[in-house]
Amino acid sequence: MRKSLLFASLTLILAACQPTEAPKTADPVTPAPTATPEPTPAPVLSAADAFASKLDGVLAGSHRSDANKARDGFRHPKESLSFFGLAPGLTVVEITPGGGWYTEVLAPVLSGDGTYVAAIIDPTSVTSEGARDYYTKSNQGFREKIAADAALYGATQVVEFKPSAPVFGADGSADLVVTFRNVHNWVGSDSVQPMFDGFFKVLKPGGVLGVVEHRAKEGDTRDIKELAKTGYFPEALVIEHAQKAGFELADKSDINANAADTKDHPNGVWSLPPGSRTDGIAEADQAKYKAIGESDRMTLKFVKPAAAPAPTGS
Repeated sequence: MRKSLLFASLTLILAACQPTEAPKTADPVTPAPTATPEPTPAPVLSAADAFASKLDGVLAGSHRSDANKARDGFRHPKESLSFFGLAPGLTVVEITPGGGWYTEVLAPVLSGDGTYVAAIIDPTSVTSEGARDYYTKSNQGFREKIAADAALYGATQVVEFKPSAPVFGADGSADLVVTFRNVHNWVGSDSVQPMFDGFFKVLKPGGVLGVVEHRAKEGDTRDIKELAKTGYFPEALVIEHAQKAGFELADKSDINANAADTKDHPNGVWSLPPGSRTDGIAEADQAKYKAIGESDRMTLKFVKPAAAPAPTGS
């Protein structure tokens, strides 16, 4: 009996001394690799949207002075050019660009995406010595401007023309002709109709002529040469000259209208900004003309018919 108890005790002691087996744990789970999201593709712009974006960039460009940008609110370049149908790939002729305000817009936006032609007056074609000097200096300044920045203006084509018999390029070579505030300047040399005839010749059938001009007060009966000295010109007469050349009036716009312009200023349109001539204007009244802003302007779009009739001429 004593042996049995002793054996049982030893068995219990040995069992207590055995190491305890650690509980089993589940095998670690390796997480599935996280899929890298595909990058969202950039939206593909249409040719028209890409061109509009390019135009916005040009208008905001550092090559344009703050003074020139400040005039956008009166000249509405984006809206005006869009109204005339400016688009990539076009050949655009600008008539007498002057100091190049619109050149700073048209040349860069058409670079690599069209052709910009600047049409300037040949000084030898005018009879007045004063006019010859003016156009000589103006043309030199314009050529120096485009030569100074080949990246912006290097592709610009320059043609000189005679106002009384203008040639702006090969017949049917342009898609768009634009002229800004120039028509009154052609009255003194009796060149209004020859200029419109020249526009018609250079445009392709279906091509567009865009005209912005200081708009005379309706019903002003002054002789046209007298009226033109104020800088204003009758809208109905612009339409008449264009139609006589063979154009059809496609549309009108009030983009550049200014109802505050009473058109009875001492120095004509030059009483208003940006010229702001003060001849004969009392100092106390000068602020009034600045407050008016730039002149009231017609904005007209003409089309050369696809099956163009021969112009009737002057």
